[in-house]
Amino acid sequence: QVQLVASGGGWVQAGGSLRLSCAASGRTFSRYATGWFRQAPGKERESVAAISRSGGTTYYADSVKGRFTISRDDAKSTVYLQMNNMKPEDAAVYYCAADQTFYKGGGTYLYDYWGQGTQVTVSS
Repeated sequence: QVQLVASGGGWVQAGGSLRLSCAASGRTFSRYATGWFRQAPGKERESVAAISRSGGTTYYADSVKGRFTISRDDAKSTVYLQMNNMKPEDAAVYYCAADQTFYKGGGTYLYDYWGQGTQVTVSS
């Protein structure tokens, strides 16, 4: 119903910034709340941020609050994750996800649609 493609991952030094994008196609993007998850090798995939259908409500994990910003542009069918003041522990594969319901955190089982993930590497 909706396809998601994450991009923008790469290498960044600690303290630097990186912006991830998630482009959607298929069903109308504005119908879905979206979220960002990340997964480091050997660890569980964790919720990082989420944004409601209207974009008026957002959620951030405590570990990224004040550093990351999620936003969406329905005209471009794209959701963004601006990551500032990055830390080595932010290194992971980042995934975007979509669902009809807005969730403040939660597990991967809550979301029906997923992108392929994009690698983020943070050096000290």
